Amino acid sequence: FTQVSSSSCHGPYIAGITNRNTNLGIRGFMLFSIGVFLALVLNLLQVQRNVTLFPPDVISSIFSSAWWVPPCCGTASAMIGLLYPCIDSRLGEPHKFKREWSSVMRCVAVFVGINHASAKVDFANNVQLSLTLAALSIGLWWTFDRSRSGFGLGVVIALLATLSTQLLVYNGVFQYTSPDFLYIRSWLPCIFFAGVITMGNIGRQLALVRIFFYAELRRLS
Repeated sequence: FTQVSSSSCHGPYIAGITNRNTNLGIRGFMLFSIGVFLALVLNLLQVQRNVTLFPPDVISSIFSSAWWVPPCCGTASAMIGLLYPCIDSRLGEPHKFKREWSSVMRCVAVFVGINHASAKVDFANNVQLSLTLAALSIGLWWTFDRSRSGFGLGVVIALLATLSTQLLVYNGVFQYTSPDFLYIRSWLPCIFFAGVITMGNIGRQLALVRIFFYAELRRLS
């Protein structure tokens, strides 16, 4: 009898762990897929406009992208999208600003527009372009996020991504045309920041679906 009671007590706990891990896996896969898709589309734009140059032997036939770019971007997107709601939970500050899918889709559209501007809009010099993209990226954060944790994570991850890109360019993996800031373009951190905010918003929305689902289960039980 004691053993049965013990197992019955541990049953819901084990089920909860399993459900949580399954949910993390599903969210991670969705974030990875979104990151891969955005990487293919946006990298195609950069390559077509000769903003980035890859060696001919590493270019694949899919969207003219190096084979390692989509999985790297997908993995980074999954990590960012899972990290944002986790940090919100740790800080005890659930993000409730504009928590609907229509807002998330507008955020994605603005991010794509910022990336498009970096490749196609002509400015007098790189300083003007960098300042414009910086203002647009901060505007994206203010419009769709406005959390201190979101801004802080965006800055830190953007700086780390910029450093990683500089190392790749330095080692000859690929290169930028007309680099103006330590082997890269000076506006690149702005693109990374906007991308982090965008994937963070998607991750938060997916986590909100999980919270709503479990809240409904508790209510019905």
